[in-house]
Amino acid sequence: MKSVKYVAVLSGGLDSSVATAKVHEEGEVVLALTFVYGQPSGEREVELASKFCQHYGIEHKVIHLDWLENMGGLSSGSFPEVKEEELGEETAKAVWVPNRNMVLIAIAASFAEALGADVVVGFNAEEAETFPDNSKEFVERMNAALQLSTMGNVKLYAPLVEKDKVEIIKLGSSLGVPFQYTWSCYGGGEEPCWKCESCIRRRRAFEKAGVEDPWRRR
Repeated sequence: MKSVKYVAVLSGGLDSSVATAKVHEEGEVVLALTFVYGQPSGEREVELASKFCQHYGIEHKVIHLDWLENMGGLSSGSFPEVKEEELGEETAKAVWVPNRNMVLIAIAASFAEALGADVVVGFNAEEAETFPDNSKEFVERMNAALQLSTMGNVKLYAPLVEKDKVEIIKLGSSLGVPFQYTWSCYGGGEEPCWKCESCIRRRRAFEKAGVEDPWRRR
């Protein structure tokens, strides 16, 4: 019987989708939240996250954070095209949205406390190398803060925090995740650009995992 409840921070991306699918197997995802804050991919993320939630029968809510727009990085509505060998701290800085993850977790924790649930996110080891708010340390510190900021002792759960993208895709494949309902591109076109940092990470990981990406065969 599924007893643990979760509120998922679901961007529509690969990592948050696999994390959500994993806890869907372990417990009950009572709500998934997708945030729009000026990122170019916002509409596509909402569209595919909605389809993902319909697939699993999860309630989906979209939250618009207009005040977070134009604060830099993706929130300003632009992103750089890069080459695989260029991936690193500088390319990460170009898409960094100030304090974004802490803001999203704080909002999700409010819903989680009201619903008697924990918060699940798709943080992973690969992105933690350049994004500190994806790291295991960040999760641990957020959990310490949540013990004081919530009466219900809401916990932050990051089931992928020690996995890289290849491992995440293999896990998602074993869980039957509908990858066609995931969107990794920083852009909001009909098709992924395959030139931004996130697209490059996705393409490389699917190839190394030996799993067919439905977006590559289109």
